[in-house]
Amino acid sequence: LDTAEDFEVLEEEEDEEEEEDLSELPPLEDVGRAAAPPREDAQPSEQGVGEASEDPQEWLDVLGSGLLKKKTLVPGQGVDTRPRKGQDVTVRLKATLEDGSVVEENPALTFTLGDCDVLQALDLCVQLLEMGETALIVSDAKYCYGAQGRSPDIPPNAALTLEVELLAAQDALDLELLSGKEKIELANRKRERGNFFYQQADYVLAINSYDIALKVIASSSKVDFSPDEEAELLDVKVKCLNNLAASQLKLDHYEAALKSCNLVLEHQPGNIKALFRKGKVLAQQGEYREAIPILKAALKLEPSNKTIHAELSKLVKKHADQKNVETEMYRKMLGNPSATGTPGKCKDKLPWSIPWKWLFGATAIALGGVALSVVIAARN
Repeated sequence: LDTAEDFEVLEEEEDEEEEEDLSELPPLEDVGRAAAPPREDAQPSEQGVGEASEDPQEWLDVLGSGLLKKKTLVPGQGVDTRPRKGQDVTVRLKATLEDGSVVEENPALTFTLGDCDVLQALDLCVQLLEMGETALIVSDAKYCYGAQGRSPDIPPNAALTLEVELLAAQDALDLELLSGKEKIELANRKRERGNFFYQQADYVLAINSYDIALKVIASSSKVDFSPDEEAELLDVKVKCLNNLAASQLKLDHYEAALKSCNLVLEHQPGNIKALFRKGKVLAQQGEYREAIPILKAALKLEPSNKTIHAELSKLVKKHADQKNVETEMYRKMLGNPSATGTPGKCKDKLPWSIPWKWLFGATAIALGGVALSVVIAARN
């Protein structure tokens, strides 16, 4: 499990907040404002393209926004040979900046198509490649490394030119046949990818990656796992659920976040992060009475945690304010809106003013009755 210090830093109120479980973040895609539009004369690499590569008509606007374009350099084996989502594909990749400097080269990069395991520009465009095809992809920073870039070689908001050749595509391994070690490694890769997206503030894609990791863990297996492997899979599952709740909180998906927290607590009732987030979810829903005991339970487990202290103090104050508002509302409903303004006078006035009025009225009625009886008697 992550350290207490990690929790301390990542549970803060601001945007750094919910990153608790996040660690070992891989470099990759999304987030960031649009950079300069891709140039149609972006260098087509050493592979001879001839005059055809200069023809803007050959560029395919993949998303229709001009931010992601693809051009065929070497034709492939036909449309029928294009890979499908969910398949494991292998490509040759060369990535360059606009000034021509090479920032990445990989002769055989393998990834699962459609799982957002790599740059979005690559994940989107490889689906359009034919087997054996070599293509040039010019992408805005939004579909590469975004506003954060990749230290030290890719600056923030940098557009990239990718030269890609599709080498192979095959169906992904059957999850039921994975060994315990293979399943743990696969789930961790998906979880770490989700951590990357969380750091990029792309919480939708982070949720997608955590969901994929959880599906890997939950998949049935025809292979027996050792007790240690079972324990490690449970540990990865808890981390995924905790980070999933953090991402859902960022998107104000409170019911989903509450469900994720409860799933963690089913496995680990004393999981501080899940208790903390559950308290926050309930607080966001205005359920202060339920949230306070949960945060107190978390604080009891880790009394020195300043983040929980601060959140609990804030909730206790909000709950007290809520109770005062409710009390005032009830007083108004009972016809005593001034009760909070002059409590002393009300206490002196109310018990006596009403009985004296009734007493005088009753006396007057009694005297009138006696006088009437005397008059009637006299007439008789």
